[in-house]
Amino acid sequence: MIHPSYTELMKVINGDSEDEKVISSRYSVVLASAKRARQIIAGDIPLVAESDSGKPLSTAVEELWQEKVKILGDDETEE
Repeated sequence: MIHPSYTELMKVINGDSEDEKVISSRYSVVLASAKRARQIIAGDIPLVAESDSGKPLSTAVEELWQEKVKILGDDETEE
């Protein structure tokens, strides 16, 4: 079993707020993870310690799990 699961990641990303959901589907988690993994491959420094597998996608998922990376909603902009 993959840890963390999609539903666990969605809970972490959305937080406790039921009113404002940043993501509403597993597809959004996959897109965000893949985008961050591509950034790591391109040379961005990982924000967490190297994962057990050392693969960029595993590192990206771990960053989401530890809330080191924030997924912006449609109405938010980067700071």
